[in-house]
Amino acid sequence: MRNEESALDIVQDAMMKLAEKYGDKPLEELPMLFQRILQNVIRDYYRRQKVRSLWTTLLSAFSGPEDDEHDPLETIESADSEHKSESPQAQLEQRQTLGVIEKEIEKLPPRQREAFLMRYWEEMDIAETAEAMGCSEGSVKTHCSRATHTLAAALAAKGITL
Repeated sequence: MRNEESALDIVQDAMMKLAEKYGDKPLEELPMLFQRILQNVIRDYYRRQKVRSLWTTLLSAFSGPEDDEHDPLETIESADSEHKSESPQAQLEQRQTLGVIEKEIEKLPPRQREAFLMRYWEEMDIAETAEAMGCSEGSVKTHCSRATHTLAAALAAKGITL
């Protein structure tokens, strides 16, 4: 994992899933079940990181000052001193690209848009998103996957590459 805190979180998530779903199983079955759950949680972690890094990379060009409060979907203020050094053409291109991204997100079906924004902008995990949406974790994964593929295809069709 290369990050002790992430590793501990993953093990804890796997233990919680084991206890919640398989607490009634015989003791001798638990090690194998735990191993499979742990592998799945690790796989989910890396998938989530891959998708997050994809969207973070795409939107990193639009980020403002190193500030936790910054929302990449807000329009870029031309009066911001950090952006004064950029050419007007670059600022215009960023605004136009942000506009395209916002429009494409708005075109997503409501459930896909909701899952996508909760997972990748609000950084909620799968369980939290599923609870907030009132659906299964599998549905959240499906909605996010479809939203990501739809957005990537729509942006590529408009000439926006990642």
